[in-house]
Amino acid sequence: MTEKWILGIIGGSGLYQIDALEDAQWIRVNSPFGEASDEILCGRIGDVQVRFLPRHGRGHAIPPSEVNARANIDALKRAGCTDLLAISSVGSLQEELPPGHFVAVDQFIDRTKTRASSFFGTGMVAHVSMAEPVCDRMSEMAAKAVKKAGGKVTKGGTYLAMEGPQFSTRAESHLYRQWGANVIGMTAMPEAKLAREAELPYALVGMVTDYDCWREDAAFVEVSEVIAQMNANGEIARKTVEEFVKALPKTRKASPLDTVLDYALITSEDARDPAMLARLDAVAGRVL
Repeated sequence: MTEKWILGIIGGSGLYQIDALEDAQWIRVNSPFGEASDEILCGRIGDVQVRFLPRHGRGHAIPPSEVNARANIDALKRAGCTDLLAISSVGSLQEELPPGHFVAVDQFIDRTKTRASSFFGTGMVAHVSMAEPVCDRMSEMAAKAVKKAGGKVTKGGTYLAMEGPQFSTRAESHLYRQWGANVIGMTAMPEAKLAREAELPYALVGMVTDYDCWREDAAFVEVSEVIAQMNANGEIARKTVEEFVKALPKTRKASPLDTVLDYALITSEDARDPAMLARLDAVAGRVL
């Protein structure tokens, strides 16, 4: 089975637009899970349909803990996306990942506390595997796209998702390094979990803006410095999206992640809540 790519781009801090989009228009997509961060910018790059959503909204008005990740993923699914490429600004927990470096993340540690992390719940229970939380096909293509865009990139790395909006304490930063985390951010979780539940293959490229505060001889992280590096990273990120789309095969081969809900639903049909099923029409309608 083959199909066309409809690529969803989730733009994080430093990526608020994609200049290469043709025939672009902002379209409001309603979700039963509340308000998405913004309208979705729908357009194309060449022959590939693209759906762009700024994670924090245009103007960066939404803090990390208030990003409605469920509405964002649901809206992108309703917009027809087949795959998701997320771009996020991150702090570095390793000396060899300096500001300006990019990381195609392949693992996560979730330290978020207050966010709704599943589409499912009472009346329709599901358990998806997160052992391999990103799509390797997408991550491989993303890493190659960063290189073509002129960026330095590491393929593979663990992203520590913290609650925020404050930066880490030094003790926390040292702890996360002991855990084997490579970069730290505030938005990839529960985003990656929700993408998996929505059967959307997901990859995340982290753009390093700063060293986290584990370096004893370095100054603390300042927002002004982060913004300056974000702007520099953003140019490479925009080129990365263009290179990623250019390199996509003409036809999209099916991914095993397209059908993960085949093995995830556990609630018997006679115990399913009709109201819950109605909310899941886009995310899980294929199997309900």
